[in-house]
Amino acid sequence: MPIDAAKATSAEPRITELAWDHKDVQLYHLGIGAGAATPEKPHPATDPDELRYTLESALHVLPSFATVAGGGMALAGGLSAPGIDVDLAAVLHGGQTVTVHRPLPVRGRATQTSSVPAVYDKGKAAVIVLRSETADEDGPLWTCDTQIFVRSEGGFGGDRGPSARLELPERAPDLHTERRIREDQALLYRLSGDWNPLHADPEFAALAGFDRPILHGLCTYGVTLKAVVDTVLGGEVSRVTSYATRFAGVVFPGETLRLRMWREPGRVQVSVTAADRDDAPVLADTVVAHD
Repeated sequence: MPIDAAKATSAEPRITELAWDHKDVQLYHLGIGAGAATPEKPHPATDPDELRYTLESALHVLPSFATVAGGGMALAGGLSAPGIDVDLAAVLHGGQTVTVHRPLPVRGRATQTSSVPAVYDKGKAAVIVLRSETADEDGPLWTCDTQIFVRSEGGFGGDRGPSARLELPERAPDLHTERRIREDQALLYRLSGDWNPLHADPEFAALAGFDRPILHGLCTYGVTLKAVVDTVLGGEVSRVTSYATRFAGVVFPGETLRLRMWREPGRVQVSVTAADRDDAPVLADTVVAHD
């Protein structure tokens, strides 16, 4: 069996050295739509609030940058961990949580410690849970929990894992907005380190069952956090303390995301759907916690 759950969860943590600077941050922000027009910002290239994502002298770092810092080595390490040997064409991102311990610096060097705390058996699929904890010389920076969904790898008799879902509030959303995904968004986003050909190569996408390449789930993840920070938190990236989601459906480049937001004490709950496909679910169980 390609996945040996016991071997994966008992393996020694993997240590990776990370480094990044302002160019990596700017490229990531561009990859999730910074500088593109939105309903709120019709002239983004010169909008002072938008320049905080694109201009090095005014740069602030979105916490979701943690998923690609140093080239996104946590996810790559998880798929090459002892006991795990899977086909990339069968892999989808199941969910993602980033917990921020302090604001992310524009440039830095850090040590990332990665492990596989669990492998769940969903019957027809397996879910690999990867945890990476990142710290620099001043202490902890962030913790990432990643759920990797691997088709056709279940049925090994393991724990099914948690299955609770977060219901949306019954009242109307407090805010809503849309974000159009550029046709070349996946090609730009992958330059931050996720080279899975599923997001660029039509032939590879066909092997995975798609008629064309799909957008990275973590790109949608970043687009959503930026929208919440911009519309609810006044652009203050440092207010975010954690951000969690479950990837409920795919996004194709060129589509428009519809975001609905509900303000609650200390957090924002978000629904993300594909406006072009009758609001097909894209992100679910999505919460941005803030101070």
